[in-house]
Amino acid sequence: MNARGKQKTSGSLTVRELSEKTWSDFETVLGDNGGARGCWCMHWRLSIAEWTEGKGEGNKKAMSRLARREPAPGVIVYDEDAPVAWCSLGPRSSFPRLERSPLLSGIDDEPVCALACVFVHKGRRGSGLLPAVLEAVCGYAASAGYTTAEGYPVEPPDGRRAGADTAMTGIASAFLKAGFSEVARPRKDRPIMRRRLG
Repeated sequence: MNARGKQKTSGSLTVRELSEKTWSDFETVLGDNGGARGCWCMHWRLSIAEWTEGKGEGNKKAMSRLARREPAPGVIVYDEDAPVAWCSLGPRSSFPRLERSPLLSGIDDEPVCALACVFVHKGRRGSGLLPAVLEAVCGYAASAGYTTAEGYPVEPPDGRRAGADTAMTGIASAFLKAGFSEVARPRKDRPIMRRRLG
């Protein structure tokens, strides 16, 4: 695994682990609303009751506690010095609600780096940045010892755009551009995608 906070670069994008030092950049990416509806990227880590009770400040404090622990709960992606995206990642076991999901539960026993949330700063959405973000995140995951990255994107119908609260797991077309392949499709609009790392 990387030393805490070590940067990894992919093209012009740089990746840093979430920590106390990078917390303000995480806040910048997620905005005042904590991503969507006060989530602060705790959706997959808590039960629905815990998440609802903590919505807003409680969820923010829960993520702040995780940011002080090893391993980091995710990474912030920078374009030069500007924080432009966040990715919550780790073993699937880090995301109990994902593990229990009837829709997105594990398809096999392969150990993966789950990319549970990929959130682009609102000022950079629609700019085509997401494939490069995923590329940078995969570079980080490979350097951390993972051999496979797994994502759970949405695939909106043609001509439709997913909102922030449904697109939190990423968009399927961006995953394809970043070298991921579909390995399962539990629902029409929800593929599970993987990419070999290394």
